[in-house]
Amino acid sequence: MTRPAPAPQQMAMDSGHSVRPYRIALLNPNTSARSTELMMASALEAAPAGVHIEGRTVAAGQDFIADAAALALAAQAVLETAPALVAEGFDALIVAGFGDPGVVALRQRLALPVTGLGEAGIAEAAAGGLRYAIVTVTPALHDSLVAAAHAVAPAAQFAGVRYTRGDTAALMASPEQLQQALLQACREAVDQDGVRAIVIGGGPLAHAAQDIATQLQLRVVDPVCAAVRLACARAGLRV
Repeated sequence: MTRPAPAPQQMAMDSGHSVRPYRIALLNPNTSARSTELMMASALEAAPAGVHIEGRTVAAGQDFIADAAALALAAQAVLETAPALVAEGFDALIVAGFGDPGVVALRQRLALPVTGLGEAGIAEAAAGGLRYAIVTVTPALHDSLVAAAHAVAPAAQFAGVRYTRGDTAALMASPEQLQQALLQACREAVDQDGVRAIVIGGGPLAHAAQDIATQLQLRVVDPVCAAVRLACARAGLRV
């Protein structure tokens, strides 16, 4: 069961009763500092005034979460890292992996609110009853992606998952190729699946969303930005 977030007025007070920024930790569940930088760029764009976001990267696991084994390692790393973030005095936590590794367990263990990229991105794509798809690069995570979609929004709205073509490692090493591959997969979701919204299924991929949305003229959700908006909404903060 998700614990209700304390009122932001209480959480944004220090011991001297002066107002301070609402602090959100963005925890990258893979070990890539570059991925953390990319996600922080999106997060900072979405953060409203008075909200301070800091990126953190887990120390153990894999540098890219591409299959179920890597997702399990990420969940363990998140559970091991989160208590230190609580000790740092953060008001909320975003687990910045689209598979939401460790999110359910953290909600049972921590007093501060926890938001996952997957739940936030899917909810925003499906808002208003739109038919939506997930577009990503990790076919080995198919079952978990489908389960996440069904857990957040009505199954009837979900058109399925579209994957990029080509070698994933090569795409991740080339921002230009990755952008083009994601765009092509998004076009297929629109033309073949009839979707009216898309969520990009991965934090390190999220920066592509804005450009794709402009080209396709439909809702394309950056899940990092969505997670920031949801975390702020859960705290009663204006976005």
